[in-house]
Amino acid sequence: MPPPITLMVQGTTSDAGKSTLVAGLARILRRRGLQVAPFKPQNMALNAAVTADGGEIGRAQALQALAAGLAPHTDFNPVLLKPSSDIGAQVIIHGRVVASLSARDYHAYKPTAMAAVMQSWERLCARYDAVLVEGAGSPAEINLRDRDIANMGFAEAADVPVVLVADIDRGGVFAHLVGTLELLSASEQARVRGFIINRFRGDISLLQPGLDWLEARTGRKVFGVLPYLHGLFLDAEDGLGDAVAEGAGAAGALRVVAPVHPRISNHTDLDALRLHPQVDFHWVGPGQAIPPADLIVLAGSKSVQADLAWLRAQGWDEAIARHLRYGGKLIGICGGFQMLGRSLADPLGLEGEAGTAPGLGWLEMETELKPDKQLGTVSGHLDGALGGGAAVVSGYEIHMGVSWGAALQRPALWLESAAGKRADGALSADGQILGTYVHGLFDAPQALSALLAWAGLKDVQPIDLAARREADIERLADALETSCAIDALFDHRLPTQPTLSPLSPP
Repeated sequence: MPPPITLMVQGTTSDAGKSTLVAGLARILRRRGLQVAPFKPQNMALNAAVTADGGEIGRAQALQALAAGLAPHTDFNPVLLKPSSDIGAQVIIHGRVVASLSARDYHAYKPTAMAAVMQSWERLCARYDAVLVEGAGSPAEINLRDRDIANMGFAEAADVPVVLVADIDRGGVFAHLVGTLELLSASEQARVRGFIINRFRGDISLLQPGLDWLEARTGRKVFGVLPYLHGLFLDAEDGLGDAVAEGAGAAGALRVVAPVHPRISNHTDLDALRLHPQVDFHWVGPGQAIPPADLIVLAGSKSVQADLAWLRAQGWDEAIARHLRYGGKLIGICGGFQMLGRSLADPLGLEGEAGTAPGLGWLEMETELKPDKQLGTVSGHLDGALGGGAAVVSGYEIHMGVSWGAALQRPALWLESAAGKRADGALSADGQILGTYVHGLFDAPQALSALLAWAGLKDVQPIDLAARREADIERLADALETSCAIDALFDHRLPTQPTLSPLSPP
């Protein structure tokens, strides 16, 4: 079997477009009939996904797998770091938690992590026609060069070519590209094939003199300039980014707000709400007052006790209590669900300082963090009390908390498994508060419609998040095909004619 086609996408900054570019290229290679796998050696993110082999990876790699027509697998992201503080993170290797380490201790652990990275890399190279690699942050971060496993350290070890991507919408794109290249070692510079510029808006002819200068200055090709794709919906790797400013539903829309706590995780759970044309959605950031709303959603958290203390310091607990007194609805997902109970116990210090803290007390429930993380995909339906004819729910669980108490006798969901039906979450006796451990609560069209109706929206229009995601992957791939020299980017090693219909399902 010939060696696979490989390419690593590195960025001049975080959020330069690495994840987006890999997703689009994965779809293009799949259209050409290749079996292609995404790969990110090390990812630091609080948005995660559950894999087919029962592990946990960054959500961006799950999206890239979807673009490639694959189920997510732990080999696509062998090292995942989930920050629990400014100087510490939970370390996940091949989908499983192995430790919680400080930044200094993780630096010492990197040789072990690199061994896991190379094991996954070798398996993928043996199985797939092509492997697309995503870097992390920037390769020019001098302080991180020693023992690097995320950027050039991996590229050198695996001997893969590199393309640099920069976001022109940030400004300074030529300085970013030339400066990054200059800060690399001679051997690292030699493996950089060229550049892609992301998020361009305007007249490309006005940019051309700069592109000509860049190619002459560096001796490397500009493979393309990807236009700014307005309204593109792809699962965020981690940060909220542009989503913080979103929220413009039609007149009479359901008003939904979600507080942004410091360790918010899996905020992609709220994407279906953000995108719904009848929802006026707003994130609420630090120092902001929670505005009048029909529904408040508390998203997940990687450090529930600390985030709850921070929420109280913002005065948001009082604002949410006032919201409930006036008849508003409240949903808590995973860590947000745990906050709704009477107490939160972390006796082993799994998410910070060991101890027990009071919860918000709106559900008669206690929670304790255990060392074994619950991971798995789930499906089932909403409880009949939520309407929608027991609407179908499909999602996943990622949590270390175990909850118990009288509130759980009124479950919000019923989940199906080989072992039979089981209850999940809680629905308050007055019907105002819903809590669940299931991520992806709003993703299924039936569940979304039922929950919006429960929250007070009349004549709900159904939307299909999966169909929207698929359409935008296709849109991205089409834009790349038009704006970039794809065959040159891959050194003319690709099949020239598409063998799959653009709309073929994964």
